[in-house]
Amino acid sequence: MRYEPISSELFIQNRKNFMSQMLPGSLAVFNSNDTYPIGADSTIPFQQDRNIYYLSGVDQEESILVLFPDAPDPKHREILFLTETNPHIAVWEGEKLNKERALKTSGIETVYWIQDFQKVFNELMAQTGMVYMNTNEHYRAAHATQTREDRFNKWLKENYPAHQVSKSNPILQRLRSVKHPLELDVMQKACNITEKGFRRILEFTKPGKWEYELEAEFMHEFLINKSRGFSYTPIIAGGKNATVLHYIENKNQLKDGDLILIDVGAEYANYTSDMSRTIPVSGKYTDRQKQIYTAVNKVKNLATDMLVPGTIWKDYHVEVGKLMTSELLDLKILDKADVQNENPEWPAYKKYFMHGTSHNIGLDTHDYGLLHEPMKANQVFTVEPGIYLPDENMGIRLEDDVVIQEQGAPKNLMANIPIEIEEIEDLMNS
Repeated sequence: MRYEPISSELFIQNRKNFMSQMLPGSLAVFNSNDTYPIGADSTIPFQQDRNIYYLSGVDQEESILVLFPDAPDPKHREILFLTETNPHIAVWEGEKLNKERALKTSGIETVYWIQDFQKVFNELMAQTGMVYMNTNEHYRAAHATQTREDRFNKWLKENYPAHQVSKSNPILQRLRSVKHPLELDVMQKACNITEKGFRRILEFTKPGKWEYELEAEFMHEFLINKSRGFSYTPIIAGGKNATVLHYIENKNQLKDGDLILIDVGAEYANYTSDMSRTIPVSGKYTDRQKQIYTAVNKVKNLATDMLVPGTIWKDYHVEVGKLMTSELLDLKILDKADVQNENPEWPAYKKYFMHGTSHNIGLDTHDYGLLHEPMKANQVFTVEPGIYLPDENMGIRLEDDVVIQEQGAPKNLMANIPIEIEEIEDLMNS
């Protein structure tokens, strides 16, 4: 992998935390992702399953992690199963992890080759009556594709019907949402790369450029800084395109007088960043654009200060809605009658700010986290209010990634990324 290796200390601690919450005598299994086909002999570039990566640091296809903390044989308490490198693989794809490199990466001493999995696993299953399965239960998950993990879980239940099964997901939801200091370091690197990309396009942008050209400038900066690329499909939305929340075509020409809503983030070592900025094509905001921008920035700053230990995510969004309502009233976009007659299930402000303000971020852009539980220190959230005015061809969203602290305001991982009107204008016209 092109990124700098993460210390195995992280993965050792993650496994220790996970195993401490397993039931006595139980075993847990985690599989790598598939390599997905496109057509003919083409495949989508491989991305590792985030859970096996979180627990091992192994960033390689056809890998399996087994955790069995009460195994009778101490060497079977942590096991990796990997593809054995052979001359053909070495020539065509490059060498895979050998046992020494796997130990250095993960801190796991026992490594078997994948062809021995069923033999070893059958022995382990004779020593346990409970298996933790890895399932994706993120609140936004919605896909029809059967994964390698799905197939394994089906095989497991068919071949070991007398065993009890449980889910690793509730444990991982809680663990993954609170970041280790080493994870925060990696996320800061991802944000720093995003900053470099943003500063690059501030110099590049002018009327007549195309949205996809800005996307290309970001990708250039990301790749030369050891990122795999974008954390998610980027949004580069000029003018009215910015009022389409998930506009990803990035195909139109940028016009003088318009704003560009940019929602991008660099990935680094499988960790994500998520930034939104809104800049003027011409390098200068109009008075009206400044009005709306200032209101969004104010809500973002006030919402950020509310992210402290003990905050409930649902209650937080209600309070942010009140802040946005106040700003929209001041801007005369809403009037008092709109608010008095609003539907409590869809408040008046939602016409102009229809999405949520914050989500967990980490190994996934919308990361694991139990949103009904109080917020904790070292959780990382986005803060991303916006105002969208289709009749004015304008959408403004501002977003940073922040770390909840034990005391005081969150730490902004994007504090160095320009956001104030004066700084953006100065940089675009320097």
